[in-house]
Amino acid sequence: MTTALVRDRIQEMVAEAIGRARQEGAVRLETMPEILVERPGNPDHGDFATSLPLRLARATRINPLQLAQTLVEFIPRSVEVKTVEAAHPGFINFYLDDAWVQAQVEEVRRSGSIYGNIPAGDGRPVMVEFVSVNPTGPVHVGHTRGAVLGSALANTLDAAGYNVTREYYVNDAGTQMEAFYRSVYARYREALGVDFDFPPNGYAGEYIHDIGKAIADSEGQRFIDMDEAQAIREIGDIAREEMVSLIREDLGEIGVTFDNWFSERSLYGNHEYEEAMESLREKDYLSERENALWFNSTMLGDDKDNVVVRSSGEPTYFASDIAYHYNKFVKRQFDHVINIWGADHQGHVPRMKAAVEALGVNPDALTILISQMVTLKRGTEVVRASKRTGDFITLRELADEVGSDACRYFFLARSPSTQMEFDLELAKKESSENPVYYIQYAHARNYSILNLARSRNIDWSAGDVSLLSDPNELNLIRTMIRLPELVDQMARSLEPHHLPHYAMELATAFHWFYENCRVISANAEDNDITLARLKLVESAQIVFRRALELMGMNAPERM
Repeated sequence: MTTALVRDRIQEMVAEAIGRARQEGAVRLETMPEILVERPGNPDHGDFATSLPLRLARATRINPLQLAQTLVEFIPRSVEVKTVEAAHPGFINFYLDDAWVQAQVEEVRRSGSIYGNIPAGDGRPVMVEFVSVNPTGPVHVGHTRGAVLGSALANTLDAAGYNVTREYYVNDAGTQMEAFYRSVYARYREALGVDFDFPPNGYAGEYIHDIGKAIADSEGQRFIDMDEAQAIREIGDIAREEMVSLIREDLGEIGVTFDNWFSERSLYGNHEYEEAMESLREKDYLSERENALWFNSTMLGDDKDNVVVRSSGEPTYFASDIAYHYNKFVKRQFDHVINIWGADHQGHVPRMKAAVEALGVNPDALTILISQMVTLKRGTEVVRASKRTGDFITLRELADEVGSDACRYFFLARSPSTQMEFDLELAKKESSENPVYYIQYAHARNYSILNLARSRNIDWSAGDVSLLSDPNELNLIRTMIRLPELVDQMARSLEPHHLPHYAMELATAFHWFYENCRVISANAEDNDITLARLKLVESAQIVFRRALELMGMNAPERM
């Protein structure tokens, strides 16, 4: 039984106690209350606890502590829990049995690479759509935070038993793309020494020069004598594919991959845009006024209506978003869709939820997470621009400087709803000050211990885990077996930022164990405890690998 199921088992035990107490008249309740079991902040208060007596005191008219004491008498015994006690002012604390805790070392070893996985999702289809930067430029630092968040969240939902699709929405339609195409066309002409007019709303980055020159080198004069509109279209197609390829490569540098790259233009090519608009029109959610087509989002609680087709006849980005979500929910029938947007899209959340509801979908099926701004620092100095180009700092520049693992850890370590500072100097330190180094060093030390045992032909498969009674050993095991519970919690709350903190706690517990418990002893009389501790080290290595894997980080064998 995993620790996530232990928590559920304790909930069942409390429910059984309430049922028996009601049956025997010790407690009077009309309905069965919701039972919450949590981990206390202070381990002296048990492995798990519930504050249910405090919440039921008014309904039962019983003093909370007295109610806790009454319920404790009705709680059934179990192999997982050794002690149950009532505590001031009205808690029930549960202490796991050491023998059961020790046995979890074998459970981890049996589970191996799937340890931490739980069946909560039951294979239900979930989409995580993230990054989705317009393919008009490279991914920059601000986008990277959302990329890491989406990647880790998708990993977590996978581990929780959901059928996860990772999707990048390629915004390849609209005025911004037209400006991008014209900018590349101008730089293409420039590269060939032909007069050009750079568009006033064009993209002026160095990368536009690079793309224009690359097209000039590969295609030569082919587009010079062509009709300008045709030339821009064809050069635009080349430039878009080049930029999408670059974005894919850059994201791959930090281990961010996608199952699907969905083209906005396809919504118009396969008529899903028209289908979505017709669905809204049939339900009277569209109205024409001021020579434009409006979505009547105030009918669904939004503070204002929104234009979906401009007076020029051109669909807005919102119209495309409606069609895209029509595709997600109606066509592909995802149970749940999670969008990760940048801070500049905060104001679009209510209207998108309203649009989904207008399409006949429960708005709770759409979750939009907002990733706040990032400030790069080098020590105390704020870094505002790229040293190479003087422009924005790209994902690739950041990854080249601090490495993929530091990128992922530091961007994941804070809740996305809070603004964050990324310290480049700390991220590069090879010392315990750097949490990335500290965690990966713990795993490498783990590996070296097992390697040493193998070099001495030590077979620890018969080790007796019941010998693992030192407080540092038990603390390490207790920390290890929190992983499935954490996966369950993160899948429910959609908060993978708990993973880095867990990994730090695991590394700290392992370092304390290593400092206080000699694993491979030279004394023959210590052979039994050596074998038991090697089993513990092996299981700890499995949990380290799983935690690092969920974060999308490497598990180095040496540092």
